[in-house]
Amino acid sequence: MKEMSKEIQLFKIPVIEDIRGNLGVIESGFLPFEFKRVYYLFDVPSTAFRGGHSHIEQMELLVALSGSFEVTIHDGSSKKSYLLNKPNIGLLIPNGFWRELENFSSGAVCLVLASDVFDEEDYIRDFDEFLASKK
Repeated sequence: MKEMSKEIQLFKIPVIEDIRGNLGVIESGFLPFEFKRVYYLFDVPSTAFRGGHSHIEQMELLVALSGSFEVTIHDGSSKKSYLLNKPNIGLLIPNGFWRELENFSSGAVCLVLASDVFDEEDYIRDFDEFLASKK
């Protein structure tokens, strides 16, 4: 397992190239956390927003398996946006960052590998509460 950074990182996923079609591979130990949950977002309307929360402990890797979408990250004092549109580039989000997903293209699929199972107690869903947690 790789050392965990507390910074947002674009993460290059290994690809096995083949004339019949390429294969992206994420194996145990590749990420700086062991993933315990895998889920994906699909059929998201282009005008919809997803995310809108922060995690207290959980870390995630987001990957655009198909299409594209924008991820805006807020660290409590500034924000930055990332366009995800390649299936071999993931966005590694450590705990403690607010995230919002928007501008989904038609057919976009967002894969999420999470460091833990779902636990509502791990979510901060109010932005003002998130900002207060950063002081």
